Amino acid sequence: MTFKEITLPKIEIKSLTEASFTSGLKVLAERDKDIAGVLIALGPPPVWKREAGFPTLIHIILEQQVSVSAAKAVFNRLSSTIVPLTPENFLTAEDLQLKAFGFSRQKTQYGRALANVIINGQLDLAELATRDETVIRTELKRVKGIGDWTVDIYLLMALQRPNVFPKGDLALAIAAQQLKGLAVRPTPAELESLAENWQPWRAIAARILWHYYLNSK
Repeated sequence: MTFKEITLPKIEIKSLTEASFTSGLKVLAERDKDIAGVLIALGPPPVWKREAGFPTLIHIILEQQVSVSAAKAVFNRLSSTIVPLTPENFLTAEDLQLKAFGFSRQKTQYGRALANVIINGQLDLAELATRDETVIRTELKRVKGIGDWTVDIYLLMALQRPNVFPKGDLALAIAAQQLKGLAVRPTPAELESLAENWQPWRAIAARILWHYYLNSK
């Protein structure tokens, strides 16, 4: 795998703060009556923040196409056994050990690919966090097994970017269908179009939809 070095000037990165989160909630409630209804009924959503770095990316990879609770159980077994959970330590685990934790063969490959590019210096997650979303998305998607959904969740939860919207997230699609009274579940493209009205606070809107989904089950 060959990674192209990107050298760009540092730019100001704005992440969600307590104040901006509150402001975003107010804007969304004023702009969308359905969002306002959720906030009245359920209160504000959790911030759902995760620490940026290798463990969180592994956790998000585990969440691909499985339930949050199932992925959490696998991650807990991994992180309680491999301490600290660094790329170097992850690579010491045998495939059979990772399988026992609950890793599929595919996700084992993805985890090893991520660990290797970090160890080889091809990916610096701390430096990447200072870049804009386009660069972050491009660089992370060079790693086998990391696609748009994984990047979106990392940007939203670990880097706290305010306008990220995981258009491919199933729970968001289900919540949007229910909240908006849609006849069919929106496609990722339709969900992205719906989210246009929530700019520049789409990451907060996503949290509200997840909040609604979790409380509607």
